[in-house]
Amino acid sequence: QVQLVESGGGLVQPGESLRLSCAATGSIFSFYAWYRQTPGKERELVASITSVGAITNYAESVKGRFTISRDSAKNTVILQMNNLKPEDTAVYYCYERDLRNNPYWGQGTQVTVSS
Repeated sequence: QVQLVESGGGLVQPGESLRLSCAATGSIFSFYAWYRQTPGKERELVASITSVGAITNYAESVKGRFTISRDSAKNTVILQMNNLKPEDTAVYYCYERDLRNNPYWGQGTQVTVSS
């Protein structure tokens, strides 16, 4: 059974950093991403990384501030978020696709940026 377990959310002040982690078990994955969602809005892609070639992609709003990476030994994907802004406040979701393109979602973790 596939499980994605997220950790690392919380409340920080503008300009501070947070590190989100998503530990996956139960399958081999080819694509990893973080999405975020605020009330009344659609879930949006924040960053993604492929297992082959570690090709990354970022939303324009987070380029230069967020970094996605993967620890293949631990099957964990990490989102390092620096210089956080109030508009980064959202529920962040881990998303992964396995080798058969089956999608999986984590349970979500709240990130709140407020002074």
